[in-house]
Amino acid sequence: MTGRTDGGHADAHVEELEFLTHKEATVRFSAGFGADRRLPGRPHLLARTVTLGTGWTVQQHRLPRFAQDDPHAYTALEREVSAAVTLERRYGSEPYGEVFTRLVGFDLDAPEPFVLYRAHGGEPLRARRGALTVDEQHRVLAQLVLAVRLLEHAGLVHRGIAPDAVRWDGRHVRLAEPYGALRGGEPRSAFGQAPWASPEQREGAGTADARDDLWAVAQLMYFLLSGRADQGAGPPQDLSAYRRLAALDQGGVFAPRAAARPAPAELLRLLNAPDPLAAAPAAGDPLGPARGDFDVQLARKRRDLGLATHDEPVEHEPAPPQVSSLRRSLRSLWEAVAPPQNGALYDVPAEPPPPVRDPMCPHCLLPVAYDESMLISLSPEGERIPLDLSAEHRPAIRQDALRKAYHRCPHADPARPHELPVPYLTNGEPLSIALVGSSGVGKTHLLATMLGEIEQGGLEPYGLKFLPLNPVSHRTFLRERVQNLHQGKQLAPTGQQSFARFADGLLVSGGGQTRPVVFFDLAGEDLAEEGEVTGFLMGVGAFIFVLDPLRALRLPSLDPARERNRLRRRDLGDEAFTTVLNRMPRNGRYVDAPAAVAVNKSDLLRFDPTVDRWLGRALPPRFDAEAVREESRDAYALIAQHATTAWLKPFDDCARCALHFVAATGGEAKGDVFPHGVRPRRVLAPLLSIFAMAGILPGADPGEAGL
Repeated sequence: MTGRTDGGHADAHVEELEFLTHKEATVRFSAGFGADRRLPGRPHLLARTVTLGTGWTVQQHRLPRFAQDDPHAYTALEREVSAAVTLERRYGSEPYGEVFTRLVGFDLDAPEPFVLYRAHGGEPLRARRGALTVDEQHRVLAQLVLAVRLLEHAGLVHRGIAPDAVRWDGRHVRLAEPYGALRGGEPRSAFGQAPWASPEQREGAGTADARDDLWAVAQLMYFLLSGRADQGAGPPQDLSAYRRLAALDQGGVFAPRAAARPAPAELLRLLNAPDPLAAAPAAGDPLGPARGDFDVQLARKRRDLGLATHDEPVEHEPAPPQVSSLRRSLRSLWEAVAPPQNGALYDVPAEPPPPVRDPMCPHCLLPVAYDESMLISLSPEGERIPLDLSAEHRPAIRQDALRKAYHRCPHADPARPHELPVPYLTNGEPLSIALVGSSGVGKTHLLATMLGEIEQGGLEPYGLKFLPLNPVSHRTFLRERVQNLHQGKQLAPTGQQSFARFADGLLVSGGGQTRPVVFFDLAGEDLAEEGEVTGFLMGVGAFIFVLDPLRALRLPSLDPARERNRLRRRDLGDEAFTTVLNRMPRNGRYVDAPAAVAVNKSDLLRFDPTVDRWLGRALPPRFDAEAVREESRDAYALIAQHATTAWLKPFDDCARCALHFVAATGGEAKGDVFPHGVRPRRVLAPLLSIFAMAGILPGADPGEAGL
């Protein structure tokens, strides 16, 4: 059998196994497979011995087909591989890297995804309890603390240090595979058992901390010296009887809370153990110049908008004459909202009060006043049927009818009529958001996953509620787009249109206001042309520019995906970006409309440290403008380093623009399906930034968001 193995049952003959190294280079070996066995505590995975080539024995952990119905199983394996790649890249060439189980390779796109590790000798430390020599005690303790120090430096918390998960070969301790690892600062999830897991880790309270692993080291050393496990609530009662543990005791390592324990580097000092990182020269930052350029560009924007403070290193020169009007225009994006809606998401009264300002039709860009004589309903076939509610005096029935009704646009060409959902006209100031990018960049998938996350309560942690702008059309969008995508089906490309209609709409409520939000998803061909269909862009309230790394970035690791998708890099940027931005009105040098750049398909870059810093973390439960600025800085630097400046046109041209790493699907489609399901990541980040800039997000400062 040739080609990449699917990880099936053991065979008598040799197969060919293809996988990626930690540098994401593809290698192939002839391979013979041993029998499957279960991994304790990891019910979704199977393990077996694999002999590569003429006798290189490695261990394979794989996710069999029967376990792939659980989406968390794939995510857990992916996180493990990410941690293992980080450690191998950081310490694989260092002698002290032997304290970790060493990565050989992986393939997360195989029919049965797998990871390969070196087969190490030694025995679990459990077998050595009460039997270590004094010299061995010192070496085991020093190497365990060193391992935690190295993990901390790599931004990881292992969480799996226990007697059965650490091996000793007489020279080295070796931690088990990082299958439970979290990034430092991530919210703790309940993991592990007493006494090895710290109380906070067992409770899933707070955020992961390297000192969680130090607790495990202390409990393990007590177990090895005393021959028994403690209760795991604090310092053991007889701790003073073990002089070899005095440094751990005096250093506070047995404290039940991480904040009271020393840092790994401090504990190494207390143990008089060498810290190889202390003398190591600081690694250079390859993205440093690009990050510095971001800081300069951002400072210039703040100066131009009149927002610079005395702390910001900007040049002192006369502000351009358009500053005051531009600043007023930016502020109006969030100040001009309708009065409070009496706590109701849908406010469609029998006789609505005159709005502060008539909403603008997003299609023809003219104001539309609510007029009950213009009401219609739409049949399933799309037929427009006049709706007369003059005789309906039951408030509940009337409001329900208006919730599903449409309002004809009085400015529409009779040959091409269009209509607006009634709630669009009777709730606050509408915000229209256009997704911009060439065909195939993933706009449709991104919008579908955004609305899928919202449907599952993704806005609630930020103080927002939502209802569909029109329940019938929203239900259709969910059925035809969101549900199909969640079932692993690739969505068909957006077809070209002769008239721009929004794909879906929501009523978003929070902070005492309710506002309609509508989303436009047009074909890339339409966006790249100066045609009639894109006339609506002149009135769009915000933009999400969807950037495809396959088209933009000069990274060799993306070449295989480019070949599979028959794509080539474009040094001239995305023509849809350019066409849209060149068409937009400006106030001075900038486009006023809030903007976000979504670096989509970031899962293709998930092992890049800069990308992993963000994509590997869930969105925080509250909007953090400083964190958004940091992510924007990193995304800007990555693009500037590996692409031409043309790809940064949205940031250069828009007054306020956030940049985010997102993954709409979390993997590539094969044929018309996603074989391992769809795993959206951080897809709400661009939308939350837009909401913050537009004054929709409670607690966010619209004047500072995106800057």
